Amino acid sequence: MRDIDVAYYLVHSLGTGPGFERTDADAARVFAEQAHAAGVRRVVYLGGLTPAGVPERNLSPHLRSRAEVGHILLDSPVPTTVLRAAVIIGSGSASFEVLRYLTERLPVMVTPSWVRSRIQPIAVRDVLRYLVGSARMPADVSRAFDIGGPDVLTYLDMMHAYASVAGLRRRLIMPVPVLTPTLSSHWIGLVTPVPRSIARPLAESLRHEVVCHEHDIARYVPDGPGRPIGFEDALTLALKRIQDAQVTTRWSAAAVPGAPSDPLPTDPDWAGGSLYTDHRELTVDVGPEALWRVVEGIGGDHGWYSFPLAWAVRGWLDRLVGGVGLRRGRRDAARLRVGDSLDFWRVEEIEPGRLLRLRAEMRLPGLAWLEMRVDRDDRGRTRYRQRAVFYPHGLLGHAYWWSVAPFHAAVFGGMARNIARAATNDAAPAAVGT
Repeated sequence: MRDIDVAYYLVHSLGTGPGFERTDADAARVFAEQAHAAGVRRVVYLGGLTPAGVPERNLSPHLRSRAEVGHILLDSPVPTTVLRAAVIIGSGSASFEVLRYLTERLPVMVTPSWVRSRIQPIAVRDVLRYLVGSARMPADVSRAFDIGGPDVLTYLDMMHAYASVAGLRRRLIMPVPVLTPTLSSHWIGLVTPVPRSIARPLAESLRHEVVCHEHDIARYVPDGPGRPIGFEDALTLALKRIQDAQVTTRWSAAAVPGAPSDPLPTDPDWAGGSLYTDHRELTVDVGPEALWRVVEGIGGDHGWYSFPLAWAVRGWLDRLVGGVGLRRGRRDAARLRVGDSLDFWRVEEIEPGRLLRLRAEMRLPGLAWLEMRVDRDDRGRTRYRQRAVFYPHGLLGHAYWWSVAPFHAAVFGGMARNIARAATNDAAPAAVGT
């Protein structure tokens, strides 16, 4: 920390086992000592919001440890800002991922009584704003601040709101008093990919009411118009991942791609919600123009280049449940434009010669896209890249994906190979003539 003015402490050891409280305390002491020795002018720590009036010895281990780390840093000679937040709404936040997965995967839930606990969540953008703003606090300010959004909700309210923003049916949630934190953590570990070592401390913490009791942070980091962000707007921004994963851009609430609500490459593999993909990539011995002609001509009379019976059956099934089926064909046999219907797909984006992205309009328990790209690899060879993307709605959506996954090698693998073969065959007469 030599020559550092402001040091941010964002460390915790929650997933390391039952001894994490001692590990957290030891790490905080070392950090505080070394910050002072190096002449750091301010430490900024993001901790957990604790309930008022509850002795710290009665808190859950998770909240007790967060509070202890705050005390250790505040007791050091270095001026310290402790920001205390409840549930942070943003991809990668463990508390938010538990909320996301439980709501997405379970249309009916028997839940612990803690779903009625009041919580004041905060958008990750506001957390980042307060973190950055804390670097400029006066030297004589060394204290903790409660930070939260404008809404105070129960966990039950939060799950219903998530379902609404994510386009899911309203969830049936039945709280019962017999589910202990231990049982709750097993249940969370079963339903979500969040590790039980993290799920259990979080579940234990949810029995506490965590609501801000002051908003003094605004004296030093003023809230601008529309700040802090409301819960449903924060959810919309957090769920923007689906739209920013090179799929669609219809949700325009976020200002820029790569927003702080989105997952990072360093996030754990359980962060970011469920987005299933099937990738195929082939090198094709023709020019990009020949390959693009095949891609742009897909569907209609040309078909889908793999397993025609499977596509036909899927079209019949779609019509049986009131969908459009495969009967729409295409507007032009050779050219596509944004908005064109293409059998049971619609053209969502097209970059001539490079990219065709189709959005499914068949009846599905989720959202689906098919993306085809034409480019060159680092050796100048023509490359075909194909990606099917599925965002499931609820447990039925997950079941649907895994029920059709065994057929992907035949359907999507065959499609990639046959598109490459068709481009090669179409280009062969021209090559011979040349």
